Amino acid sequence: MRTNVGLWWLLSGFFLLVFVTYTVWNILAHPDLPWYHAIEWVGSVALLFTALMGSLIAFYVQRVHMAQGGELPEDVLTADIDDGDPELGEFSPWSWWPIVLAFSAAVGMIGLAVGTWMFPIGIGIFLVAIVGWVYEYYRGYFAR
Repeated sequence: MRTNVGLWWLLSGFFLLVFVTYTVWNILAHPDLPWYHAIEWVGSVALLFTALMGSLIAFYVQRVHMAQGGELPEDVLTADIDDGDPELGEFSPWSWWPIVLAFSAAVGMIGLAVGTWMFPIGIGIFLVAIVGWVYEYYRGYFAR
């Protein structure tokens, strides 16, 4: 996580440097205009906000790193690959319900774009898919 913190601070500094360079370059490229009219505001503001968002992420990741109370396996040079392999929980590779859920989202979005009569159909498919996905372990071959 230390590497992530360093990379985000480096990225923030880079975008801040690009913001300053871009703004000064615009002012120098238009000497006939007053400085506030010579600045291309959209690019300057976008670069400044990109630097601020990068520093926000860097600050957050740094605070999480300080609060975790120990080193992560990726920060230890002698760590093995298996040390950073967490238990991800229960996963159902045979489940078809995520595909039905994606289909319901597709029908809903097509309903918003093409005809509003399709949107309630997408909502109905969504309800069936989410109930089926939640309760797939309560019936049939995989019941517990």
